[in-house]
Amino acid sequence: MGFIFGWLSTEHYVRDIFLMTSVAAIVATLMSIRFYLRITAGRCFTETKMEGKTVIITGANSGIGKETAKDLAGRGARIIMACRNLETANAVKDEIVKETQNNKILVKKLDLGSQKSVREFAADIVKTEPKIDVLIHNAGMALAFRGQTSEDGVELTMATNHYGPFLLTHLLIDVLKKSAPARIVIVASELYRLSSVNLAKLNPIGTFPAAYLYYVSKFANIYFARELAKRLEGTKVTVNFLHPGMIDSGIWRNVPFPLNLPMMAITKGFFKTTKAGAQTTIYLATSDEVANVSGKYYMDCKEASLNAAALDEEKGLKIWEESVKIAKLTPQDPKI
Repeated sequence: MGFIFGWLSTEHYVRDIFLMTSVAAIVATLMSIRFYLRITAGRCFTETKMEGKTVIITGANSGIGKETAKDLAGRGARIIMACRNLETANAVKDEIVKETQNNKILVKKLDLGSQKSVREFAADIVKTEPKIDVLIHNAGMALAFRGQTSEDGVELTMATNHYGPFLLTHLLIDVLKKSAPARIVIVASELYRLSSVNLAKLNPIGTFPAAYLYYVSKFANIYFARELAKRLEGTKVTVNFLHPGMIDSGIWRNVPFPLNLPMMAITKGFFKTTKAGAQTTIYLATSDEVANVSGKYYMDCKEASLNAAALDEEKGLKIWEESVKIAKLTPQDPKI
């Protein structure tokens, strides 16, 4: 009996050691992955000052938009925070002013999911701003399962992430050209690789799950940026677009319970902070290295490659032409 109990005790001991070793190995691996992601994340080292520059940042009241606004305000830029939630935006404005001692921060209402709001915002900018040095299309939204439709009859994720920025750029283009050299920076995403843009369904109401349309909208951003850069050749208005990284930001707030629990563990453990995620946007908005670069895709403050589908210029042109219709551009609106 003593032999049997001794053998069982030894077996349990070996099993416990194996489990402890396995857990330690998993933890070490995860920590190594986290460390690697941190040290390989791109960082904007440029110290370019932005005094005398006016920068519009959409969605500047949270996430990487807030960090972008804070950084550029610290460089002396005049910041126009174009935000849907004015209460939150004004609180962030006060925070940025206090931290940077830069009082040249304005908050203006902009809901990119509403064409009326986009037009009202643009009309105000054209009337009150003599120049725009940098336009940063940062705002974005992602729904989880059930989609929504905007007041204009457009699927809301696509309206907010693609058609709103498309319309806004057209309405502000004359001011940007007059301000040249000027820059347009578009926050896209590597997640575009998980989708395709269906030319027959550019207003994809009813798509399930709605989260998929976030990927589609980011693909549309890329087509838009590339076509826009072509059309602005020779104007000294550059257009570049970027993947900020996977970010621990509010965009994940629509993930429902209980899926939000593992998602939270992943975002907190492995995704970039919002400050780290803003670095490539800041780089494209400030760096002299890209002053004359246009139509390029960036990741971690370095130029990155696109897949073959994203390089399809014919498809990009067709998406542009359909976007003109869906965004309800009129003959009286500025042309690009």
